[in-house]
Amino acid sequence: MYATQGAVNTLSDLRRASGAFDRVRSLVQTSDPDPSMYGALPPGAWWEVANGAQPVVEPYADKAGDAAVVAAKGGDLELRNVWFSYPLRADLPVLSDVNLTLRRGTVTALVGRSGAGKSTVAALLSRFYSPQRGAILLGEAEAGSFTRGEWARAIAMVSQEPVLFSGTIADNISYGRFGRCSLEEIQAAAEAANAHEFIKRLPDGYKTVVGERGTLLSGGQRQRIAIARALLKDSPVIILDEATSALDAVSEKLVQEAIQRLVAGRTVLVIAHRLSTVQAADQIVVMANGQIAERGTHEELLAASGPYSELMSSQGMMLGYSV
Repeated sequence: MYATQGAVNTLSDLRRASGAFDRVRSLVQTSDPDPSMYGALPPGAWWEVANGAQPVVEPYADKAGDAAVVAAKGGDLELRNVWFSYPLRADLPVLSDVNLTLRRGTVTALVGRSGAGKSTVAALLSRFYSPQRGAILLGEAEAGSFTRGEWARAIAMVSQEPVLFSGTIADNISYGRFGRCSLEEIQAAAEAANAHEFIKRLPDGYKTVVGERGTLLSGGQRQRIAIARALLKDSPVIILDEATSALDAVSEKLVQEAIQRLVAGRTVLVIAHRLSTVQAADQIVVMANGQIAERGTHEELLAASGPYSELMSSQGMMLGYSV
């Protein structure tokens, strides 16, 4: 009886899966390819089969030019009058008239409560999405004037959940330079990221397989490998999205040391919940409900007794200040 019921359930699941596959195939075949999805990818992918023609593909990886890198080294990165909603919730603005300038060679911290729009800002600056209104500018040139391949070379991101691939440690670090680097360069990046010591203690060293999404490594180890990759990439703009929020005290110290080496001399955006990690930033920007509530230095914002002071109070960090 149980075997029969299992077979019936399996057949039902297969029929539902087949129906879902047919709907996806129909959608792919009848929809135009999205430039934001294929623009920086190599030819030979699914859209040629699905749409019967190959769209114009931008140069990617090391074949992309360095125009955005040059612009980032010489100018600021800016969101100007930006409005944005996610495609599946087009009627719900996530960002409303946001103006934010990351000055060249300085550190900007973006803080605020969950849902304020901080990670959306990071996604737009990385060009994962485009704003519905307003502009993204790099050195006064609009983001659209650069290919996505050029843009990707100019910006490196280290997030709370670093993206590691199912390969070796050396593979994952070398992706920062599209795999075209020597073992000595990989080791130098790992040393700067405080990763070399734990790597050399592993039985296979840099040939150690990290598992899918790096599951065979600890959170701190994954984060340091991601930082080593960003160091090797050597982009002039760095985005740190909650890069230390999920780490224990020991791992956080090692990662913070690596981050200090990574951000030196670069344009940096730091997104953080823990305000203790951003007090030394050149500019602190407080977001609330998809808008910028206030901005200034740590001392200026404390003196203003506004949203930043409220966040400080909520984290019990007002010792030494009157509230």
